[in-house]
Amino acid sequence: MSEPVKVTCHCGAVELRVRLSDGLSTARRCDCSFCRRRGAVAVSAPLDGLEIVKGAENLSLYQWGTGTAKHYFCKTCGIYTHHQRRSNPDEYGVNMGGIDGVNPAEHEPIKWSDGVNHPSDRGP
Repeated sequence: MSEPVKVTCHCGAVELRVRLSDGLSTARRCDCSFCRRRGAVAVSAPLDGLEIVKGAENLSLYQWGTGTAKHYFCKTCGIYTHHQRRSNPDEYGVNMGGIDGVNPAEHEPIKWSDGVNHPSDRGP
């Protein structure tokens, strides 16, 4: 596990301390209907690796479909900070662009995940 990183929304109302699973090497984008619109690059963190330092009351939760994924946004500036994953509910995806000093453009190419064909969307 890496040292904790500071993650903030754009306006600074929300601040997280996050211990990433494997640094920035887990960076990926998803092409599900929601993520492709959001466009953020996410890195992985274990559920016990994320602490809300400030602004918990300023986070808004968005869920749809199966309700497994829980996406959190700043109510003030609208920036996505993190989400509990549908692909692995035991971990968070964290907005790489919100990590202090990190510009996702400097880490291209970034892998895409196939969220369109997610196994939980298939019938029995």
